[in-house]
Amino acid sequence: MRMDTVTAGFVALVDSAPLIIAREMGFAAEEQLNLELVRAPSWATLRDMLALGQIEAAHMLSPIPVAMALGLGGVKTRLDALSVMSVNGPVIGVSRRIEQALRDIGYRFDFHDAASAAAALNRVTNGPLRIGVPFPFSMHLELLHYWMAGLGLPDARKPEIKTVPPPMMVDAMAADEIDAFCVGEPWGSIAVETGIGALLLPGSAIWGFEPDKVLAVRHDWAEAEEDLTGRLLRAVWRAGRWLNSGGRQTTAAEILARPEYTNVAPEVIDRALTGRLVISTQGEERHVERFMEFFEGAATFPWRSQAAWIARQMALRSGLDPVSAMLQAKQVFRTDLYRHHLQDVAPDLPGASEKLEGAINRITPAASVAGKLFLMPDTFFDGQIFDPAAR
Repeated sequence: MRMDTVTAGFVALVDSAPLIIAREMGFAAEEQLNLELVRAPSWATLRDMLALGQIEAAHMLSPIPVAMALGLGGVKTRLDALSVMSVNGPVIGVSRRIEQALRDIGYRFDFHDAASAAAALNRVTNGPLRIGVPFPFSMHLELLHYWMAGLGLPDARKPEIKTVPPPMMVDAMAADEIDAFCVGEPWGSIAVETGIGALLLPGSAIWGFEPDKVLAVRHDWAEAEEDLTGRLLRAVWRAGRWLNSGGRQTTAAEILARPEYTNVAPEVIDRALTGRLVISTQGEERHVERFMEFFEGAATFPWRSQAAWIARQMALRSGLDPVSAMLQAKQVFRTDLYRHHLQDVAPDLPGASEKLEGAINRITPAASVAGKLFLMPDTFFDGQIFDPAAR
């Protein structure tokens, strides 16, 4: 049987799992795809590889296609987000020095209250925190901006953001180049394992169901290669469903641990997959429900309202018109392609392409094709609700 080759890039993170599992567990082969995977050292490299046509698809930070549509970042090639690859997953960590200062004032590292964590940080720091993020256009940065904005800090104390590729985040903290970080797993856990830092919060404490990574392709490729686009999307979707099935975390962790993928011990990777995180060198553990989600609650659906939220945040910081930015961003999250290519395999599809973001505080039934869809809690830490239709 003829196999078509598609080359996809990824960064060494646990949330690259759907692409890796699609290859390793045969879901790509079921679609007659020879899925070749290329590990990139940084998000900038991966973005450029995709934009220049060196690869056909990528595990991608969800704000990158939005930023490119808005003309931010200097690369103008249009990318499309075919699906969300992972929901949630970032962790915020602090240096051992700041950890001790927080403990000295009685902070308990409860790992769920973003408001109290911000207040505690405010008490123990005098100047601006140096915070590492993996890329200027990332949910890590958007979560930080949204979280820190509530503090009302004067300009002299606003965080100094530094871009650090995920695998280098621990080294940057060890070299005292950053005081804190927001990064994807396993690199937060590696900071704990090496005695360099402690984990303060999961990103889900700021936004309960944020679209962290997407399956991205060039717009012109998706238009020209409709059949390949559909086969790739279905393979990655099936991989996400497999990851969501109970008892498969150990197998997934062992696969992701291989040298060609993350080259990190499987027991460390397992923490992100199970949501059972070790947050300090004292061995303290915290369990986070849906710490990283690959399937449940329409996790893979590219809601245009999520793209609009990202665009509005970027526009307000960059001096762009927010309404125009949101309209442009909505075209990037390809709900149309998702519906077209998955209609025969997905058990249920959302009835709408947008929703109020932050409005769901418990597992909630949603309008859908089969009437069996339930959405997961997606609240913002400050209780705000984002209406993508608001002007």
